Amino acid sequence: MRDLEERSVVAELKRYKNSKEVPEKPGLFVFMTKKKKLRVAIQGIATSFHEVAALTYFDQPIETIECLSFHKLCEALKSGKADVAVMAIENSIAGSILPNYFLLQDYHFSIVGELYLPIHMHLLALPGVKLEDITSIESHPMAIRQCSEFLFSLKGVEIRESDDTAVSAKRVKDFKLKDTAAIANEYAAKKFGLNILEKRIETNKKNFTRFLILNRRANPKVESNKASLSFEVANHVGSLADALTTFKEHSINLSKIQSIPIIGRPSEYSIHVDVEWKKRRDYDSAVRDVLRQVKNLNILGEYKKAQIKF
Repeated sequence: MRDLEERSVVAELKRYKNSKEVPEKPGLFVFMTKKKKLRVAIQGIATSFHEVAALTYFDQPIETIECLSFHKLCEALKSGKADVAVMAIENSIAGSILPNYFLLQDYHFSIVGELYLPIHMHLLALPGVKLEDITSIESHPMAIRQCSEFLFSLKGVEIRESDDTAVSAKRVKDFKLKDTAAIANEYAAKKFGLNILEKRIETNKKNFTRFLILNRRANPKVESNKASLSFEVANHVGSLADALTTFKEHSINLSKIQSIPIIGRPSEYSIHVDVEWKKRRDYDSAVRDVLRQVKNLNILGEYKKAQIKF
C-alpha cells in the first residue's frame, strides 16, 4: 500500500485507471492481466472517499464499480460484477457504521485488508456563490455527522442527507443550485468545477475513516497480524469477560469491541472484535480456547494491520 498525499491523488486517478503495467508487488489480488483491471466495488461515485481509498490501497490498475448504497456494493461483489470491494466501517468522529456489521454477517465475505484514510471535509458551491447565499447543505449522513460542530453554528440553513458526498457535489453542478452547498472533498470540487467556500469543516482535524477490503474468499498466503472475529456468549454474568480475558492471557490485543443486536432475539447480541498479535501461535491458541467459551465463532478475516498516518 502507498500513502498518497491528498494533493497527489487527483493526478494518480488518471494514471491508475489508464495504466496497463503489471503491478510491482504481486499480492492479494492477482486477478488482473495486461488486458483486465481489478474491478473494485465502491460506495458512491468517482471522487468519493471510497474511490480515493481504493486508489490509495491498490498497487495495480483498477476499475471502480460505482454503487450508491452499501447493500448494492455487497451485491456487486456477491454476483461477481466486482472482484473485491472497499467498505467503510468506522470513522474517528462519527463512530461505527453499524448497518455494515449486519452486512458482513449476512454476506459472509472475507476481510483481506484494511486502510485508514485521513478525511478532510470542505463546503462546496457554484462559482460566485457566497456562504450567505446558502439556504441548504447536503451530503452523506456520515459526512454530516463528522461536520456537526460547523453545521450547528449556521443559522437558517437546512441540512439534507444524500447517498454520497460526491453525488451531492455533482447535483449542485448539474442543477446549478445557487442556494445549495455540498460537503465533499477537494477532488469532487475539481471534477465538478465547484468552489470551496469553507475548508476543513470536520469537527476534529485528525479525522480518519477505516475501510475494509472485502473478497468473496480468504487468501491464506497473505501474512497477517490482525483479525476480525464475531461470536455470541451466554446471557449470564461474566460470560463476555471470560472470553475477553482469554485473549489477554494469550497476549492478544483487542483493538475494537462492537456489539450488535441479534435480530429476533431480544437482549441478545453478536460481539465483533478486532484482535492483533505479535506471534501467530498466540493467536491460534487464543482462538482454540475462546472456541470452547462462546457460540457461533466466525473468523471474518485475517489480514495485515494498517497504519494511521496524517
